[in-house]
Amino acid sequence: MPPPKMRGTQKPRDTKGTILRLFSYMGKFKFLWLFVFLFVIVAALAEVFGTYMLKPAINDYIIPMIGSKKPDFSGFANLVLTMIAIYISGALSSYISERILISISTQTLAALRKDLFHHMEKLPLRYYDSHLHGVLMSLYTNDTDTLREMFSMSVPQLFSTFFQVTGIFIMMLTLSLPLTFLMLLTILFIMLLSVKIGKRSARAFRAQQENIGRVNGYIEELVEGQGVVKVFTHENEANKKFDELNEELRKAGTSAMSYVSVLGPLMNNLSHIQYAMTAILGSFLVIKGFSDIGTIASFLQSTRSFSRPLTQVSQQFNSVLNALAGAERIFAVIDEEIETDDGKTSVDSSFKGDFVFKNVNFSYEEGLQVLKNINIHAYPGKKIALVGSTGSGKTTITNLLTRFYDIDKDNGAIFYDGISLTELKKDSLRRSLGMVLQDTHLFTGTIYDNIRYGKLDASRDEIIEAAKLANADYFIRHLSDGYDTVITGDGSSLSAGQRQLLAIARTAVANPQVLILDEATSSIDTRTERMIQKGMDALMRGRTVFVIAHRLSTVRNADEILVLEKGEIIERGNHDSLMKKEGRYYDLYTGAFRLE
Repeated sequence: MPPPKMRGTQKPRDTKGTILRLFSYMGKFKFLWLFVFLFVIVAALAEVFGTYMLKPAINDYIIPMIGSKKPDFSGFANLVLTMIAIYISGALSSYISERILISISTQTLAALRKDLFHHMEKLPLRYYDSHLHGVLMSLYTNDTDTLREMFSMSVPQLFSTFFQVTGIFIMMLTLSLPLTFLMLLTILFIMLLSVKIGKRSARAFRAQQENIGRVNGYIEELVEGQGVVKVFTHENEANKKFDELNEELRKAGTSAMSYVSVLGPLMNNLSHIQYAMTAILGSFLVIKGFSDIGTIASFLQSTRSFSRPLTQVSQQFNSVLNALAGAERIFAVIDEEIETDDGKTSVDSSFKGDFVFKNVNFSYEEGLQVLKNINIHAYPGKKIALVGSTGSGKTTITNLLTRFYDIDKDNGAIFYDGISLTELKKDSLRRSLGMVLQDTHLFTGTIYDNIRYGKLDASRDEIIEAAKLANADYFIRHLSDGYDTVITGDGSSLSAGQRQLLAIARTAVANPQVLILDEATSSIDTRTERMIQKGMDALMRGRTVFVIAHRLSTVRNADEILVLEKGEIIERGNHDSLMKKEGRYYDLYTGAFRLE
């Protein structure tokens, strides 16, 4: 398996394309959007008419009643009641529209997560080998969370602001052209300043997102490898590396949040200056007789109604940029090329399990050859052991067997019952193979469910029979709830040997034609290994078996032992013949015994 590459996920810089792509998700709810438009327009009109009615309230009622000994409040009261009804209808319409928008947003986010997860399930193993798992996890945590904030807060506010500001602007034009012109000049200045700050903010938030991914990835690695850290007493080194990554995140976060802190207060203070300038010019117009007090009062209220949502939008601007940076990362993964399958033939029960490697050469990266001229013939009932030092190519052979990686046409061929592996459908091929890996992975759920993972339609009797075959039945029945015992945290409550036994049982229930055992007993002590050996022999009987092992005592009974070194088979034969040669296998075997 190739070493993971320390590189971040590629991110497109097409902000416009990202926005349009998000809208394409939200555009699937056309029927709901009709109601959103309707209620948003009602809310905007309510804001406009409610503000405009200040003009007749002052000019037609308040000013005439000044100094009157018997003022008539009936008309004014009717006007006030009308304004209250208008504002209530506007508030109710705003509430309904935002609720509908939140529903659209949450469904959009659910669809986005679904597409991301389903696409990742289709990505080749090569992709996961070359990307840190912590970085990928941050797509579902940090990046998705920023989108949730944008969908639930920023999008509804931006949408309602557009209609509200448009309606108020039209009303302002009808009230006073000079004051509207002043408003446009000040708003233009505020928007230019906002855009300039926003460009720097976008870079800062993008850097913050990338650093969060690095920190998450490092934390995940250290949590999983905490035992290794403590054994080698590398706590100080781990802390030092984390402090470096954390400091980079702090700097990026400080830079990003600085813009958040600056932009909001700046917009608020500029809006106050704008209000004061409008009041001064309006007073001058009234004094000169070009306007009246009611018009100016209504316009000043419109100024508040106009600048307030723009200020709120500017405060949401950084949240939007942060979310778009996350969306770019998500779409970059969704755009990754999925695992292709050009196979046309399905592997069925008629296949025996006859594998032939013919002059196979392979490289994970161009110029770095991993396998050189590999020739192997495995058939039912034959047990082939692959031994050699780390990096000699043992696991790579199993990666080619399962088509996790494919060889080029000019680099040899692999045949399964006489059919080229590339002509077989990957799903059916992999279903015919049973793998027990060195690193056992168990899922949160019951013991029963974890064994059933090998065959989802297996009966309870089949599950129990598979557990007995792997000699796991005894310890399972002594657990608190037997087969219904719930395990979490990758089976952390079980011993390493017990987890491995469950993995063997999971493979046994699948009843595959071919078995691949990659250090299958590496986590099992010698006593436990002897206990399960008979069950393993029964499981392997009549099947094609590939065994990768460093503990050479486990492969003594192999029909053929292949000794690999730097991607080449340098020795082959059974245990006795290789020991007589006193070559590389002899050195490895006798060295292993001296170590034991």
